[in-house]
Amino acid sequence: MKIAISCMGTQVAEHFGHCENFRLFDAENAVITAETSTPNPGHRPGFLPNYLGDKGVHVIIAGGMGGGAVDIFNERNIEVVVGASGDARKAVERFLKGELHSTGSICHEHAHAGECES
Repeated sequence: MKIAISCMGTQVAEHFGHCENFRLFDAENAVITAETSTPNPGHRPGFLPNYLGDKGVHVIIAGGMGGGAVDIFNERNIEVVVGASGDARKAVERFLKGELHSTGSICHEHAHAGECES
């Protein structure tokens, strides 16, 4: 399983599309087996969900995300977990233990990263 987290360094970013980088985790039998980071190639409507899907991502974790991105992830059968915060690796560990659940926080304003609500 490949899990992506939108990050500012190693911390979960508040808004998916405005992150600095994506931390990519491979997991097998609920254990992290590999971890890499890739820079955000740029925020354009509809691009990032397909970019991550093409990288083989099965799950995306973020602080918040726009509805359009959620729809594309859903169309690609990629699980969306929003409402996360803190250290990215710890968020993945919590997800793998079944302790991290989506809050459903959808961003309605893309002009500012902090305007997400559930």
